[in-house]
Amino acid sequence: VFATGVPFGAKVTLPATLQDLARLMPGCAGVRRWGSAALDLAYVAAGRFDGYWERELQPWDIAAGVLLVKEAGGLVEGLRKGTSPLDGALIAGNDGLFNSFAGLIRG
Repeated sequence: VFATGVPFGAKVTLPATLQDLARLMPGCAGVRRWGSAALDLAYVAAGRFDGYWERELQPWDIAAGVLLVKEAGGLVEGLRKGTSPLDGALIAGNDGLFNSFAGLIRG
C-alpha cells in the first residue's frame, strides 16, 4: 500500500502524478491519500505504508517525517535522482521495496 498527495485544481504537477498512478496501481494493493505529508511519512516509518511520493512540498511539511523514515531504516530521496528530498519532491519507502517502487514512479 502506497500513499501520495494528489494535486488539486490546476496545479502543474497533476499530469505527472496521474501518470505515476497509472504506472503504480496495477502492481500494488492500493494508494491512499490522507492529505498530510508528515502523517504519510510517519506511516512509512511505522510500516503502515510501503512507500510515499509527492511533489510541491515545503520543507516544514516533510522534515520530521524524512527523519522518522530514515531512523526506521527506510530510504528517502529526491523524486528526481540526485536531488534533495527537501527540494519539494520526494520518494520514500522501506528498504525492501524502495528500488522497484522508485523505478516505477521515476518512469
